[in-house]
Amino acid sequence: MNQKLRVVIADDERPARSFLAALLRDFEDVVLIGEADNGMDAVELIERERPDLALLDLQMPELDGLGIVRMLKKNRMPLVAFVTAYDEYAVKAFELNAIDYLLKPVERARLRTTLHRAMERLEQSETIENEIERVRTVAAEYEAESCTLIERIPIRRRDDILLLPVAQVASIIAEGELLHITTERLETYTLSYRLKDLEAKLDPAQFVRLGRGTIANLEMMTVVSQMPGGTYNITLRNGQKLAVSRLQSRLLRERLFRL
Repeated sequence: MNQKLRVVIADDERPARSFLAALLRDFEDVVLIGEADNGMDAVELIERERPDLALLDLQMPELDGLGIVRMLKKNRMPLVAFVTAYDEYAVKAFELNAIDYLLKPVERARLRTTLHRAMERLEQSETIENEIERVRTVAAEYEAESCTLIERIPIRRRDDILLLPVAQVASIIAEGELLHITTERLETYTLSYRLKDLEAKLDPAQFVRLGRGTIANLEMMTVVSQMPGGTYNITLRNGQKLAVSRLQSRLLRERLFRL
């Protein structure tokens, strides 16, 4: 590879970002083309500059390294290495799937290895698409296992990313690989994500399953209507009416009807 490796960094901690940038500038075959101190800026930077490699901090507020991977347009996805303080599950997942990662504080020799790997993969361009898909898969698996409750849901809207407060969500309905999110004001958004993975990130004291493909915000429920067969229909504050499965009707009855 004759051209220099084009790299971007995303890390919300300036000392860590500056340290990594200094290391990169010390390599003659690398050019640092941009830095971002948050996930949303990182998505914009990557899609604009189209680097060969993105070094993404795994832990950032609002939109972390995994969220960045999920938000990027597929045709703008670079090679990725995650930078993280020690995280046992992340390290295991990345190692098993040959996804590169760097542990903080980043060591020069280990960074050199990561850069060499990126250069080798770029020379084997036919494998990059498969590797990108593997990164997306591992990111989704890690997010599901980490089970960190979220306060906002990042949603792609053309070239922008909307951070939707969870408290404004009235319902989430699955349709194949897509989730349709409706807010208290009847605004609707579509997200490519698995329902069970998003459910694991929502506070179970606030959100409840109504059926196999539906989750609703308990605080938005205003009327519970009994239906034949022992099931219920739920009316939400925004006027939505949602059916409840027989199993969930029983669980909901125990949860809502106790004084």
